[in-house]
Amino acid sequence: MTVLAVIPARGGSKGVPAKNLAPVGGVPLVVRAVRAALAARHVTDVVVSTDDAAIADAARGAGAEVVLRPAAIAGDTATSEAAVLHAMDAYEAMRGAVAEVVLLVQATSPFLTAGDLDGVVTAVTEDGADTALTVAPAHGFLWRETGGAEAADGIGVNHDKANRPRRQDREQEYLETGAAYAMRADGFRTARHRFFGRTALVRTDAGRVLEIDDPHDLARARALAPLVDPPTLPARADIDAVVLDFDGTQTDDKVLIDADGREIVAVHRGDGLGIAALRRSGLKLLTLSTERNPVVAARARKLDMPVLHGIDRKDLALKQWCDEEGIAPDRVLYVGNDVNDLPCFDVAGWPVAVADAHGSVRSAARAVTTTAGGEGAIREIAAWLLGPTLRTTTGPAPTTGPAPTTGPAPTTDSTLSTPTPNI
Repeated sequence: MTVLAVIPARGGSKGVPAKNLAPVGGVPLVVRAVRAALAARHVTDVVVSTDDAAIADAARGAGAEVVLRPAAIAGDTATSEAAVLHAMDAYEAMRGAVAEVVLLVQATSPFLTAGDLDGVVTAVTEDGADTALTVAPAHGFLWRETGGAEAADGIGVNHDKANRPRRQDREQEYLETGAAYAMRADGFRTARHRFFGRTALVRTDAGRVLEIDDPHDLARARALAPLVDPPTLPARADIDAVVLDFDGTQTDDKVLIDADGREIVAVHRGDGLGIAALRRSGLKLLTLSTERNPVVAARARKLDMPVLHGIDRKDLALKQWCDEEGIAPDRVLYVGNDVNDLPCFDVAGWPVAVADAHGSVRSAARAVTTTAGGEGAIREIAAWLLGPTLRTTTGPAPTTGPAPTTGPAPTTDSTLSTPTPNI
């Protein structure tokens, strides 16, 4: 049976500009939806309907087909049904095949799962429903005002305000999640709306219900992502390059200053071993730092990795470096710890935060280390990519050294107290 998932994702959102490309858990919303649809066992084809070139590129990169939506059905008043009907026509013209079941999948529901999609499909294909939608149990008392602004009177919608029964004594009600809908394709073409015939309610976890309509919703989604998303770590096959911030990522973000104004920072030998292993694996490496201190270049030279430092717009530098190296940004793992790393998180396919990163950075990351910056976090990331033999459990104490604030960078690595090579 052909089951077509259609993800409407126009580019003209007003409440949250470029909403469908906004990252949650380090992954753009449209890409999250595509991945959920591709992971669903019963979905055979995934199409993103969009009028935006950047959304189209992201969707194709995630593995979906793209249908370019005409302007007539891409405005603020356009319905999702219109986008789905147009996508069905385009799909059937491209494939020469007719979808038997069509799904409407909303990218603005970031915690939608493959299981949710399989649930609504099964309700239609196996349980005899004509349409199905995801719902969550709801227990709230709803109110409505009547009588106008000056004499408004609150009345109960789903209850009598004079009689408020206990939850266990009330008939169960369900909230439409807005995430996933399944329809028999022929019935949908006839009815031209998503509810016709017998409608099945497919229950989902209320803790995952969130629709992004304004910036506050997006902020909540980003805060919830580390708690709701299943843990995912990158593998070597996912990555072509590793780009590292310096302060707070390769160091513990502390600086000691002597009486002459010279700065001393701390690094971790285990991180050096991890970086050496990453280099031997064939990955491209780069240190990218806003810091202008020569210690950054000295440490990078010690590790035999290129460095760009004294960079104000790290995101632009990262894009240019990817272009020069011929690396797709979505195959870059970028490690950071503070808010000036967030623009790079929007560029890299694998934004990673160290354990003690700023809260906004942890929320925007696709993965978070269990180890703090400067205490072996980079070695932990190397273990994700290359295997558990590099796992950080215990290790030697960090090493320190002076960092001159003026003059050329030293010819030996001043960040280490001993000349141990390449760590």
